[in-house]
Amino acid sequence: MSNRIPIILRWRTPLAFALAALLILSCGPSGKLADTSLASAPKIIVTTTGVEMALLPEGEFLMGDESGDADEKPAHKSQVGAFCMDTREVTQKAYESLMEKNPSKSKGPDKPVEQVDWVRAALYCNMRSLKEGLTPCYDTRTLACNFDAAGYRLPTEAEWEYACRAGARTKYSFGDDPARLGSCAWFKANADQTTHPVAQKAPNAWGLYDMHGNVAEWCNDVYGDSFYQNAEGKDPRGPSSGDKRVLRGGGWNSNADGCRSSARTSENARFADACFGSDSYGFRCVRRAPPQERQTQAQSQ
Repeated sequence: MSNRIPIILRWRTPLAFALAALLILSCGPSGKLADTSLASAPKIIVTTTGVEMALLPEGEFLMGDESGDADEKPAHKSQVGAFCMDTREVTQKAYESLMEKNPSKSKGPDKPVEQVDWVRAALYCNMRSLKEGLTPCYDTRTLACNFDAAGYRLPTEAEWEYACRAGARTKYSFGDDPARLGSCAWFKANADQTTHPVAQKAPNAWGLYDMHGNVAEWCNDVYGDSFYQNAEGKDPRGPSSGDKRVLRGGGWNSNADGCRSSARTSENARFADACFGSDSYGFRCVRRAPPQERQTQAQSQ
C-alpha cells in the first residue's frame, strides 16, 4: 500500500497529468490526437459518498476504427456533452454496500464487482443516486433511462469510447503498440485468469483506470450494427430496442485485440442460467456534469 500512495498523488496533480500525456506521446509509435485535450488534466470531483469522478469536457472525436471488426465501421464523428465518470470500476465493496450482496466469482473488496448483468448495474446506479439525494435516471418498471435526471447511469457507448481514448486516435489510449498494453491493463496475457484490484495499472491521460481490461464494462446502449453505422451527431444513444447491451474495454480473459478502444461486444441484459464470461463483466457509473460545471465550461470556450 505504501508503494501506491505516492503514485496516486503524482497522477492527481495537473502537472503530472500533462507530463504523463507527453510520455505517452513520446513512447507510442503514433501520437495522432483528435484534439489537444490529451495533455489536459480533467477536474476531479469527489461525490458525497466518497467516489472519485473525472469531469470530462464536451468534445468531438472519431468513433470506431476502419481497420477494426465489421461492427466498428465506418469510423464516424461523434459529439458528447460534458459528463462525470468514475475514475475506477465499481468495486465489490461499493456494490455490496448498496445492494447488500456480492455476486462476484473472484472475491476481494477492492476488485471490480463482476457477474452483474446490465439490469443489476442499472439498479445499482439508481441506488447510488438515491443514497446521494439525486433523481434516479432509470425507471424502476421499464428501466428506460432519463438522460436529463441528475443521478447516475451507465455511460453511452459514445461517452465510453470518448473517455477511453482521452483525445487519442490510436488503437489504445496510449498508442498503437499492443506490447505496451500490460502497463495499463489486466488481460489474458498477464491476469492469471482472474480480476485484480482496481487502479493497480497506469491510468489513461484523463486519469481513468482500467479502461482497457480487468472487466468489460456495461454501456447503456442497446447493441446494434445498423444504428452504429449511422450514429453521427451529438450524444448518440443507441437503438431504441433490443435484447443485448453493449460491453466495452475487454476483460481479464480478453486478448490484446479485444481491449482496443473501439472494440465492441454485447450480452443479454438479463443473464441466462448459464452465462459464460459473466465473471469478466463489470461497470462504472457516469452522470451529467453539474449545472455550475457546465456553465463554467461554456464560459471558458
